[in-house]
Amino acid sequence: MSHSIKIVGTGLLGTSLGLALARHGITAGLVNQSKANLRLAIEYGAGEEFQGDPELVIVCVPPDITAEKVIEQLEMHPGAIVTDVASVKSDIAAQVAAGSEHAELYVGSHPMAGREKGGVGSARADLFFARPWVITPTEHNPQVAVNRIRDLALQLGALPSVMSPDAHDKAVAAVSHLPQLLASALAARLTGVADTEISLAGQGLRDTARIAASDPGLWVQILSQNASNVAPLIGDLATELNELHSSLSDIEASGALAKIHSLLERGNEGVARIPGKHGGKYVDYHQMTVVIDDSPGALASLLTFIGDVGVNLEDLKLEHSPGAQIGLVEIQIIPSAAEHLSEQLTANGWRLV
Repeated sequence: MSHSIKIVGTGLLGTSLGLALARHGITAGLVNQSKANLRLAIEYGAGEEFQGDPELVIVCVPPDITAEKVIEQLEMHPGAIVTDVASVKSDIAAQVAAGSEHAELYVGSHPMAGREKGGVGSARADLFFARPWVITPTEHNPQVAVNRIRDLALQLGALPSVMSPDAHDKAVAAVSHLPQLLASALAARLTGVADTEISLAGQGLRDTARIAASDPGLWVQILSQNASNVAPLIGDLATELNELHSSLSDIEASGALAKIHSLLERGNEGVARIPGKHGGKYVDYHQMTVVIDDSPGALASLLTFIGDVGVNLEDLKLEHSPGAQIGLVEIQIIPSAAEHLSEQLTANGWRLV
């Protein structure tokens, strides 16, 4: 069987792409250096072992070998459009331009989707749904090649946008790479904390440290390719942290509290700029915490009840209470529905925090 789409690399993104395409009746041709991982991706339903001459190649390999693989695929399939999913674009674009006679058929792209854990076993068919997919063409790309990558993103339910490679790298330094380093630096502080103190950790720590579980080897590659954009952000942050350290070290000094308050206020302003549900601006939803038993069907019963009383959930988090057989369900709803839902829950025996 000849495959029109070839996926090079069957890790998290490559396998997820294959699964997503399979949902639309497209069988991708898969290639992977590890035969075991290739077989596993095929058994998961992500595609078949590649055969034929593709019209589109998607390179899904670690960033430090992406340019090499893109060039290899351009030479192997001279008429095919080639894209990749690496999270840094400028360096790869420059290497491809210098290394291939067919560089105009390479259109960089970056689906802003992923998980803390990589590999075939973490792949999901809905990984790209409603997530930004950045396309980074150069002036040498024909429009038909750019359109092909846009069509792919739309087909998988992603939200395509077009940026230059340099603009992309500057943007992801602020919204992805700096947060990763901050989460890792915070989590690294926990290595010297006693177990009895760690046991007090709440959802705030889990939220801020979550992405610190990401693959260090992968992130070293990403950061090494985008160091010029990340370094100035780290410098600005270091200046801010030094000012905060000075204020806390001499809390009675004139202006110390004002500086702390200013940082917290600017944090409020920053989080308000993060796009919220359905791509709109951040909304200050009402949060309500419901206690449920740690037993099969408890969460499903709560969600069914909330739907039955006509309230739409905007977001949900589930946290287990340490040492107790209960779960804490944090739900977010529009403020106008809060009183109604609270009354209905209480009247029907649900416990609110």
